[in-house]
Amino acid sequence: MFSRRFQVFRAFGIPIFVDLSWFIVALLISWSLADSVLPNNLPGQSTATYWTLGVIATLGLFVSIIIHELAHALVARTFAVPIRSITLFIFGGVAEMEDEPPSARAEFMVAIAGPIASVVVGVVCFGLAELARGFESAATVFGFLAGLNLILVTFNMIPAFPLDGGRVLRSILWHWRRSLPWATRITSSIGSAFGVVLIALGLYRALFGGDLIGGLWSFMIGMFLRNAAQMSYRQVLIRRALEGEPVARFMITEPITVPRSIPIFDFVQNYIYKHHFKMFPVVDGGRLLGCVSTRTIKQLPQSEWARQSVSSIIESCSADNTIAPDADAMHALAKMSKSGASRLMVVSGDQLVGILALKDLLKFLSLKVELEGAGGAK
Repeated sequence: MFSRRFQVFRAFGIPIFVDLSWFIVALLISWSLADSVLPNNLPGQSTATYWTLGVIATLGLFVSIIIHELAHALVARTFAVPIRSITLFIFGGVAEMEDEPPSARAEFMVAIAGPIASVVVGVVCFGLAELARGFESAATVFGFLAGLNLILVTFNMIPAFPLDGGRVLRSILWHWRRSLPWATRITSSIGSAFGVVLIALGLYRALFGGDLIGGLWSFMIGMFLRNAAQMSYRQVLIRRALEGEPVARFMITEPITVPRSIPIFDFVQNYIYKHHFKMFPVVDGGRLLGCVSTRTIKQLPQSEWARQSVSSIIESCSADNTIAPDADAMHALAKMSKSGASRLMVVSGDQLVGILALKDLLKFLSLKVELEGAGGAK
């Protein structure tokens, strides 16, 4: 989902990231406030004052969005749903949950927590604006934040998945039909349709309404919502297809292994270029030592390939590159997604019992969807 992001701090043990794309929005909001909103509501101030207040208000929005996402995350934790991180990006913020909520009730509570938090923040900002009436600058900034949180709640409660309102609707449908895939299919369809409406509205505003920036923004949000809705439904189908399936069902039981003593040059020529894998397990006397990957080799000058052996660049076995044969295949897929790996070593003790390849999981998913169809997940 994200391009480049960096961590700014941690809250309640949850890492908070800012994607570089968010700075585009921050700059646009600060510029809009300093150029038109603040001069119209607070006349007679200097340009420097308008820009200072615009930046402060934008930082207030930053805090508001984090509070919104933290509410989602902390409630999710109470239902034992692990939270990977919170990230601010060009379209707002997202709390990255490692799993779906375990029940319709949990889904409802997690979904509604964010809007409730935004309402509270909006009310607090409105109260602070009233208290600061003698200080026009502070009152204007707090008033702006109160209104923005109200807009945030209103937009998020539209019943189109993956917006919060769509998740609330999904929880209701899930409770009614006792089917998460069905509820996700319905709400994702609504979300996708809403995205198309925003795309059409954006094109109309840009081409015929004389509002190029607003139209472009509407178009981009519509594209994001449509893609996110479709992706969310696919993720539910994938989860339903793989949950309960052991890794042993999909692993290659006779993987190609590499001896530790061969020169790196020979390994590249006779293994990587021949078999086209990016990772190979290294075995010595039947015992798994670790693995060697193209990522590590790329960091080594080619002049060293003939001088050094594979043993000098072995990556130790870790939770990121290994998995047990009886582990859930969905857990394996999540691990691959998190680490970016396309292959995992399947180990039992210090023995290599197989290799799990991402392409084999995807082939299974493709066949299952083809045979059972999207409607097969009730």
